[in-house]
Amino acid sequence: MTLFLQASADAAATPSMVTLLIPMLLVFGFMYLFMIRPENKKRKKAEEMRSSLSLGDEITTIGGITGKIVQVTEDTITFETGEDRVRIQVKKWAISTTAKMEAEEAAGRRK
Repeated sequence: MTLFLQASADAAATPSMVTLLIPMLLVFGFMYLFMIRPENKKRKKAEEMRSSLSLGDEITTIGGITGKIVQVTEDTITFETGEDRVRIQVKKWAISTTAKMEAEEAAGRRK
């Protein structure tokens, strides 16, 4: 009888695999919802913006240089800055925002 009681006490003291997995799954679920998913949406939006760049668009680079696009190739952009018409060539990944995107964000903040 004591052997049976001891075995049942040991089984009750050790948590089952399910009770160990539930908190881990909850933590992963929260991380996905609040960290991974928003970052993926942001990255996808930036990729769509960079692939839809066309001549005449006003852009801002990651470094803060602004200008108007004069040439678009597969992976580079050439744009002119200001009235001095200096042409700068950068990779597409270096484009931060466009004037259209900034206007949409400003309109969204006003509402």
